[in-house]
Amino acid sequence: MSAFDTLYPKPTLIPVVVVDAAEDAVPLAEALVEGGITSIEITLRTAAGLRAIEQVAKQVPGIIAGAGTVINPQQMQQACDAGAQFQVSPGMTKELAEYAQKEKIAWLPGTANASDIMMALQYGFNRVKLFPASLAGGAAAIKQYGAVFGDVKFCPTGGISLDNMADYAAQSNVFAIGGSWLTPKAMIAEKNFAGITTIARDSLAALA
Repeated sequence: MSAFDTLYPKPTLIPVVVVDAAEDAVPLAEALVEGGITSIEITLRTAAGLRAIEQVAKQVPGIIAGAGTVINPQQMQQACDAGAQFQVSPGMTKELAEYAQKEKIAWLPGTANASDIMMALQYGFNRVKLFPASLAGGAAAIKQYGAVFGDVKFCPTGGISLDNMADYAAQSNVFAIGGSWLTPKAMIAEKNFAGITTIARDSLAALA
């Protein structure tokens, strides 16, 4: 059983968050929890990312805190040290795969085609990110992959919104949907956390 089957026993939404100020992380996570979201992927695209993960992991027990945009083993270890419960990469490398195996990290390698999926399987990872989903064939591609890769389940991310997420949710081999529409950067900058709670509720209602 994949670690992600334990973390996410039923299809879920994973907000993909870019945090510019670490102090925004806790109220943001709390707003998501209030809206029914139980997971957050905080990307390492900014200097505040690791600190944000650490704060959420320590202060918001109602949410599973993960690290996104992990591109090398050093970041992978730093994310572990910060308390990340899962990690996500935009692609996959031999070094990342071997490190995740060695350290038993719940890791979603990024895939964009059948060759990427086959490489992930070669290293023992059958839960993968499809990125960017909208450019990698979207929900139609995921449906086709289901006929070829029966053990693989996907977390599509990239180009997904409230308007098209139902297409992805309808696929039986999708275990989670990732997206930044859940946490708009403008709302974070304005500290409009109530608005983020509303988006979370509306998105979960559409997923049901």
